[in-house]
Amino acid sequence: MKVRCLFLLLLPALSASAGTYKIDAGHSQISFTIHQFVSTVRGDFHRFSGAIEVDREHPESSSVIARISVASIDTKIKKRDQHLLSSEFFDAGKFPEIIFKSRSVKQTGENSGDILGDFIMHGVTRPMTLHVKLATPPNGDSLPAHTRWIVTTDPINRKDFGLTFGSATESISGISNNVTPAIEIEAVQK
Repeated sequence: MKVRCLFLLLLPALSASAGTYKIDAGHSQISFTIHQFVSTVRGDFHRFSGAIEVDREHPESSSVIARISVASIDTKIKKRDQHLLSSEFFDAGKFPEIIFKSRSVKQTGENSGDILGDFIMHGVTRPMTLHVKLATPPNGDSLPAHTRWIVTTDPINRKDFGLTFGSATESISGISNNVTPAIEIEAVQK
């Protein structure tokens, strides 16, 4: 009986360094910028979800999966958004989600790391590395109930994913091939 009680007392301490977090879309942001001629177009995705498995003792065992609803794109111009969702570009009816699934995690600092994974957009899968920094460092041995992550990655070449307009439109549009993501994630421990 004493051994069982001791085990139950130790259980929270054993699990304090590992936890599952759910992305809180209401307090997170997934946005992007792309240059067109001399201006910069900014956009956001408003609907996304995901889970983060954190293991502080063995960071390489941590993992991430995130899903973005393509239909939630918002560039502040409704006509442009409708065109981006059409079969000529994102084809949201056929490819409704953008997905990131981690394959490996490498700690690069006390509260930072690189997450290598598969980025799936418009039916194309490419490797991507996310550089993450925990903006809410843990106190002591336990993980915080809420975490905030700053995420950066290299610009995404839209042509690598078949996201192009017709050749005539491409030549006169002045739209860059490179899209720069800007991501801040708040996650709540389950």
